[in-house]
Amino acid sequence: MPHKVSLSRLKLTDFRNYASAGLQLDGRHVVLVGDNGAGKTNLMEAVSFLSPGRGMRRATYGDVTRVGAHGGFTIFAALDGMDGEVEIGTGVDGNDENTSRRLRINGTPAKTADELTDHLRLLWLTPSMDGLFTGGSSERRRFLDRLVLSLDPAHGRRASDFERAMRSRNKLLDERRFDPSWLSGIEEQMATLGIAMAMARQEMLGLLVRLIEETRETSPFPSASLDLAGFMDGQFDRPAVDLEDEYAAQLAESRYRDAAASRTLEGPHRADLLVRHRDKRMEAARCSTGEQKALLVGLIMAHARLVANLTGHAPILLLDEIAAHLDENRRAALFDLIDALGGQAFMTGTDRSMFAALGDRAQFFTVADGKIFE
Repeated sequence: MPHKVSLSRLKLTDFRNYASAGLQLDGRHVVLVGDNGAGKTNLMEAVSFLSPGRGMRRATYGDVTRVGAHGGFTIFAALDGMDGEVEIGTGVDGNDENTSRRLRINGTPAKTADELTDHLRLLWLTPSMDGLFTGGSSERRRFLDRLVLSLDPAHGRRASDFERAMRSRNKLLDERRFDPSWLSGIEEQMATLGIAMAMARQEMLGLLVRLIEETRETSPFPSASLDLAGFMDGQFDRPAVDLEDEYAAQLAESRYRDAAASRTLEGPHRADLLVRHRDKRMEAARCSTGEQKALLVGLIMAHARLVANLTGHAPILLLDEIAAHLDENRRAALFDLIDALGGQAFMTGTDRSMFAALGDRAQFFTVADGKIFE
């Protein structure tokens, strides 16, 4: 059984619709019940800020800070983490969008937000992800990279460094500055980072596909077939150094074409995650809305199991409106899967009866008008 990571306290100040709010938790799952707009998702979003990045809504700090507040927002959490008990505090001072997020771990300023992954891993599923299979490839890449990040925290740094190098190259090409030595240096950097990104995606996907196959017969959710396309297709059985040389050569050869297009046309930033309903042998985008939701839930739960298996620590799950599109039997099966994972899950819904199958495995809170009642 993986080690259980769980929050024991959560406190917010000037976050979304909360001037001040706090939760005392006992390690069980957490169910937040209330009307739409009451602030359930806001509480869950606050938990998501205990991971690198801008949280599950990818919101600006100005949007996150409570309207009328002038001092920014703060989030405090105490938890039994991957490295023992820890207190985490984060937030921003003021509403200036150029302000960086502050982060303290056990009262000590953290050098980077990546340090959060030493203490917990977070996975989330929100209603905005329901269109993942039918939307643009950029959303699927972002989803894929979140999955990779939960196993390989360095992936985010590689991706941001690649984007920075690509912007530099695009600027040089846009300005028609075709200096061979300058461009070659940038392209070699892009090749090293880009192939590392692509290989990390391939490795994670291979592990996930294997786990899905192993649990296919027992899962209450449909199995997904997964693949990547759009960059170096079918070539990742070759040594990384050979792929780097080939990609760098592609970049050098496409300088004038990329200049005309005002963007880099080849790279990991063009890859797409391909998802199919395995049993029906059908692209996920062509499945019904209910089937797409079930595929997505099954994919998230399989990845949560993979994270638990590889790290030895169950991730914290943030499942927003998770019960809304599932029938009673599938809801009960999902709750059993969540419980068997061995971690802590936060779930939201408008109707408490939808979570009846959880019984005493969860703490229930009612959320109304920015206030929380147990």
